[in-house]
Amino acid sequence: SKVESFTHGKVYDIIVSKEFLHPEDRVLLIDDFLANGSALQGLINLVQDAGATPGGVRGICVEKAFQPGGDLIRGMGVRVESLARIKAMSVEGGVEFC
Repeated sequence: SKVESFTHGKVYDIIVSKEFLHPEDRVLLIDDFLANGSALQGLINLVQDAGATPGGVRGICVEKAFQPGGDLIRGMGVRVESLARIKAMSVEGGVEFC
C-alpha cells in the first residue's frame, strides 16, 4: 500500500509479508500522529487486502482534531482512541486541547 506522510510530504510504500498476516487475524493499529489519516488508511487497506480485520486504532499519541484524519477513519467504521486530541494550535494562542 502507498501512504503519504503529512509530516515529511513524501509517499512511502508499506509492506507486510503474507506469511505474517492471515484472514483470521484481527490487527490493532498504532500510530504516533493522526493528521489527515493517509497512513492509517493505507494500513487499513493493507490489512483488508490480506483478508484480515482491522481491530481498531487504539494507540494514537496525538490526534490533530482540527484536521480530517480522525473523522475520516471513524467514518470507515474503525474505532480510534487517542491519548491527546488537539483542537487548535498557533504561535500566538499555543495549543488548545479537546
